[in-house]
Amino acid sequence: MNQSTIQDVIVSKEELHALIANKLLEQNVPDEHAQIVSDVLVHADLRGVHSHGAIRTEHYVNRIKHGGIKKNPNITVENVSSSVSKIDGDHGFGHVIAKKTIEQAIENASKTGVGVGVAFNSSHCGALSYYMELATKAGKIGIAMAHTDSFVAPFGAKDAFLGTNPIAFGVPAKNNPPIILDMATSNVAMGKILVEKERGNKIPLNWGVDVDGNPTDDPNKVEALLPFGGPKGYGISLMVDILSGILVGAAFGPHIEPMYGDLTKHRELGIIFIVLDPKFFGSMDYFLNNIDQLYKEIHSLEPAPGFSNVLLPGEPENNKSTQRIKDGIPLPETIINYLKS
Repeated sequence: MNQSTIQDVIVSKEELHALIANKLLEQNVPDEHAQIVSDVLVHADLRGVHSHGAIRTEHYVNRIKHGGIKKNPNITVENVSSSVSKIDGDHGFGHVIAKKTIEQAIENASKTGVGVGVAFNSSHCGALSYYMELATKAGKIGIAMAHTDSFVAPFGAKDAFLGTNPIAFGVPAKNNPPIILDMATSNVAMGKILVEKERGNKIPLNWGVDVDGNPTDDPNKVEALLPFGGPKGYGISLMVDILSGILVGAAFGPHIEPMYGDLTKHRELGIIFIVLDPKFFGSMDYFLNNIDQLYKEIHSLEPAPGFSNVLLPGEPENNKSTQRIKDGIPLPETIINYLKS
């Protein structure tokens, strides 16, 4: 099919979830694991973060077929202290491993005020916002960091060394949706390049560079992404790699197995979740009421020219999710055709 003729198909949340899960079940993935992976991917597509949604399904299936992801991993938990837990993911689905890790961190925080969960021997875990929502639903503040394979050029470098290395935060509110910040430390996530490539579109020149280190608007020619904010984004990306990689016993930088490299190899990814229970720091009512007051005061700010209102992190995605639950999710027909094949 010519990319210029690709059309979007509207699919319901429930249908998309079933299509993704069935594709994994066909590979004899345990039902519980297939449902978790589907939860995370649909979550991303609902929020408009298609780079981490259903588009990833085919890659996961290919990795299962080649052995890069274990269907039946022996995931183990080591509670090294009352606050810190280490999870060995045994090279299973990162989504399953990350969910177990954040749940352990939440449990630890409920006991001590601060809970840390780290995982190693993991694989791609999808959108970190999913796990931050789990923390906020439990009334906790969540912080997440994860590293990825080398595809971002450090500030001043021509070649890639770091990953897109996302960082995320989740803060609960009383009468408002949680504040969710989920961002790559590159200008964009690599998945967004893949989405525009799938649609046959050009990309902004500040997203990536070609083999010679020059900006390119052709997603097929991108050899490395650029960090956001120049040296600031580079510095944060480096710290994410240290905390979610070296600290937890995983690989780092160019030593991480590429997502689209040898599908028979395990990726050796790591992740870290830090969870805070606000009630250990003071009055829970005070905290939640003031988060709502923060909402109110931010919303009351006068918009700058070109803006209709002022929003908090995660609000645009939350609004889009609410709309798509009602109206359906638009996805390229190539993805839907694959899921139905």
